[in-house]
Amino acid sequence: MSADPGAAAPGAPAAGMRWFRFLVAGNAVSSYGSYLNMVALNLFALQVTGSALQTGLIMAARLAVGFCTGFVSGGVVSRHSRKIVMMAGDSSQALALIALLCAPGGSRTVALYTVAVVAGAGGTLSQVALRSAVPEMVGAGLRVRANALLATGRAFAMVLGFASAGVVVSALGYRAAFVLDAVTFALSVATMAWLPIRTRRAGPPPPGAPGAGLAALRKGLGVLRLTPVLLAMIAIRAVDGFGSASHNVGLPVYSTALDAGHPAAFVSRFWATWAIGNIVVQRLVVRWAARTGRGIGEAAFALGTCAMSAGFILVFTGPPLVLGVAFALLAGMADGFTENAYLSRLQTVPDDDRGYVFGCSSMAENLGFGSGTVLTALLLEHHTPLSVVAVSHGTAIGCGAVFLAALALRRLRAGPGTPEPAVPEPAAPMKEVSS
Repeated sequence: MSADPGAAAPGAPAAGMRWFRFLVAGNAVSSYGSYLNMVALNLFALQVTGSALQTGLIMAARLAVGFCTGFVSGGVVSRHSRKIVMMAGDSSQALALIALLCAPGGSRTVALYTVAVVAGAGGTLSQVALRSAVPEMVGAGLRVRANALLATGRAFAMVLGFASAGVVVSALGYRAAFVLDAVTFALSVATMAWLPIRTRRAGPPPPGAPGAGLAALRKGLGVLRLTPVLLAMIAIRAVDGFGSASHNVGLPVYSTALDAGHPAAFVSRFWATWAIGNIVVQRLVVRWAARTGRGIGEAAFALGTCAMSAGFILVFTGPPLVLGVAFALLAGMADGFTENAYLSRLQTVPDDDRGYVFGCSSMAENLGFGSGTVLTALLLEHHTPLSVVAVSHGTAIGCGAVFLAALALRRLRAGPGTPEPAVPEPAAPMKEVSS
């Protein structure tokens, strides 16, 4: 870990945290709706269409739209109020679910595709807006703590969403599940509307700032070319997304092979343990950052990526129960640590450029996860889950090792005692400034 000139001194007051905690709660609620929706929507799609292919295409549509939205998201969140963008993203998903509920039987397939498209676009815009707004909401020195709170809320939401999806659908039906999904998004919107927070720097966008599309993408790539270390981190994140797809698709297959009578047992235990590891490491990172006033460096990000991928591979080796829990815990801790390191480092980009960089990041992550989902499904027809996961995550380990070697070579060339570049400190949090 490297020194972070923009970090707050130990014991400094959390200027924006009082309001940010409410945002974390609202984001956790909407995340719960998203995870619940992932399960309920896929089951409902299979029931309505009667086709595994159609269900897969609906999932693919969501991922494809999420990737394409990356082209425009950088310009949108850089030129407009990120608070409004986040509210619009969640509102659109709530309205799409209501439309699905009201759709007659003959048009439900079309409505399912509509929900997938809206979820892909709305979710991506909300995510890019939130990630790029964190330093403006809490101050650059508190971004590690803020990212940890968001990750903790999402970890709880993921476990609860996946765990409750089957119960909600079985006991109350799909209609109740979709109503609950829509309510979670509505609560998130209401929370955001109430919060007196600023999500971008004061003043209008700089003259000539690109609005959307290829111009915004070129802007983001231009910023990354000037900071190649960030470009490398985004590339590693895309490869990591490919690996994440392999274990997400492979876990149900592996769990079924372990116990065909209770295929959900291993998956549930794994994700619960993963979430515990993720939550624990966020608390440790927050305490470390508060005590030292330092940020998480690029080398720590690469080491975390290697440890996370190794943990996921080891889970698929068929270890005894105790070791399996330990490996799942390692994967969760490294996963949470790496996410915080990645977001905190990208958030050091000045606010005028930060949205474009996170737009490129969103495209890379969606491309990695989407392509990995398709390829993993094909490979699992002919290969074991262990071999597929080992190759996918092994590639991420290789990329992390190369990145570590490049960082070491850069330090050798720079010489000992070379200071890190200063990180601009955003203005103190205040009320939302319209753009």
